[in-house]
Amino acid sequence: MAEYAFFAMMARLRWIDRWALMRNSQEENLAEHSLEVAMLSHALCVIGNQRFGKHLNAEKAAVMAMFHDASEILTGDLPTPVKYYSREIRRAYQEIEVSAEGRLLALLPEEMKETYRELFSPGEDLEAEKTLVKGADKLSAYIKCIEERKAGNREFISAEKSTLEALHALNLPEVEVFLDEFVGYYGRTLDEINP
Repeated sequence: MAEYAFFAMMARLRWIDRWALMRNSQEENLAEHSLEVAMLSHALCVIGNQRFGKHLNAEKAAVMAMFHDASEILTGDLPTPVKYYSREIRRAYQEIEVSAEGRLLALLPEEMKETYRELFSPGEDLEAEKTLVKGADKLSAYIKCIEERKAGNREFISAEKSTLEALHALNLPEVEVFLDEFVGYYGRTLDEINP
């Protein structure tokens, strides 16, 4: 019987730290981040469906989000200022990500590869969900900034401002609803959230 390493590799998400260039009051790894992005992606799709009459696949978006940073198991988390420093660096990093995804897919049995390939690189039929996963990824970064600031860490103040600007620039009504109606509770204490 053949054995496959794909899921053991996915379990390594917990060993990849985020925000490497910043002092963190609370460390965050890719497993934690991926779960948060999955929940946020699901919520954004539900908002889109219920508030804006869209027909988004919330469950598919959540699963896509679970795997959205899987390539970083092999590449590490390249800090945003480096990743987006120039078009050439961004293009080269995208090639590295695609290569890493291919290496991960090679760790699956043949009959499972296409299912996971579609999660790594969704087709045009899931373009709206893919866009909301990107919005959820940015929301997760913004939430991290809020929580760090509330913990007294001034290191994230500039990142909080620029991330909020980037969120608004997405022009996604689902993200705007989430910002208006849900973000205010992040960074509050348990007693403030659950009086």
